[in-house]
Amino acid sequence: MAPAAAQLVVGLMSGTSLDGVDAVLVDFSTGYPYPLATFGLSFPASLRQQGLVLQAASADEIHAAALFANDLAHLYAKAVIEVLAKGRAEKSQISAIGCHGQTIRHRPTDGYSVQLNNPALLAELTGIRVVADFRSRDIAAGGQGAPLVPAFHATFFADPTRHRVILNIGGIANITDLNPEKAVRGFDCGPGNLLMDAWIERYRGQRYDDAGAWASQGRSIPELLDGLLADSFFNKSPPKSCGREEFNLAWLERHLGGSERSEDVQATLLELTAQSVKDAVEQWCDKPDDVFVCGGGAHNSVLMARLQHHLPDSRVASTDFLGQPADWVEATAFAWLAWRTLNNEPGNLAQVTGARGPRILGAIYPA
Repeated sequence: MAPAAAQLVVGLMSGTSLDGVDAVLVDFSTGYPYPLATFGLSFPASLRQQGLVLQAASADEIHAAALFANDLAHLYAKAVIEVLAKGRAEKSQISAIGCHGQTIRHRPTDGYSVQLNNPALLAELTGIRVVADFRSRDIAAGGQGAPLVPAFHATFFADPTRHRVILNIGGIANITDLNPEKAVRGFDCGPGNLLMDAWIERYRGQRYDDAGAWASQGRSIPELLDGLLADSFFNKSPPKSCGREEFNLAWLERHLGGSERSEDVQATLLELTAQSVKDAVEQWCDKPDDVFVCGGGAHNSVLMARLQHHLPDSRVASTDFLGQPADWVEATAFAWLAWRTLNNEPGNLAQVTGARGPRILGAIYPA
């Protein structure tokens, strides 16, 4: 059973891929985030489809977005209840829920990023204080509002003698460069699983390419890969962030001739993720000793092998090696960000996001 004196926070994350909710019960009583329990909850098909529709402008989208946020709050609440049960913790022991919400627009150059959420309803449903809306304060301070996880990575994964890169491969891939001789650097480097997930769902009706099995049946198309890598995003200097606005099936289709085998396109999309990571590491991170991968991409053995191929001088491994399971790093990071908010401590790294300085992130919704 969770100790009564523990300082417990539940972290919730539902990422760009719209595949489900990750919930983790985190104990901060020792100063280190120790996961006591985890729980994953898949999106119902109807809710996922609604979320995909909301990625682009549509009729009556304000009403649709509000209904989606309400349904999402109920799903979040279910995940919270389940993870507390697994951790044998009572809601009275929980300091807060850190809830990122579901990103449907990320346009920091226009001064906003929208994460659908109803934290007031989540607080009502669970009886637990909620911390949400983490990105807007950083954007108000001139930043990208993303990525936010490098602050967490820097606190818990940095090593005084080894140059580490933490690579999160969710829908989008982002990098945290932890060079002990330099300031922390972090940025989005391009698509992670997003395009591969969308392509396999279209052609095979599957949510994701398990272990990269379908991609392994195809061959990367050099001309297509070159065309995709020519996108201007890849040449931008950090700080930078991206989302479905930049990388989506419509973007991919503009580069297709129509005669490509679907499995070859999948192989090319996997290589796009691997190559764009390699290019970003070489350009901005020198030669790291280690590249530790978290997020769903850590389970794609073909992708992991391609990353090791492209980065032969670095050890490529999962963050499990560091004691933080790859599936739960982001949810744990948002538990930590909520903990920072409750303690009036900044959660961003200004040199990563481009903000004018450190800022306390998030809004608090009392139980």
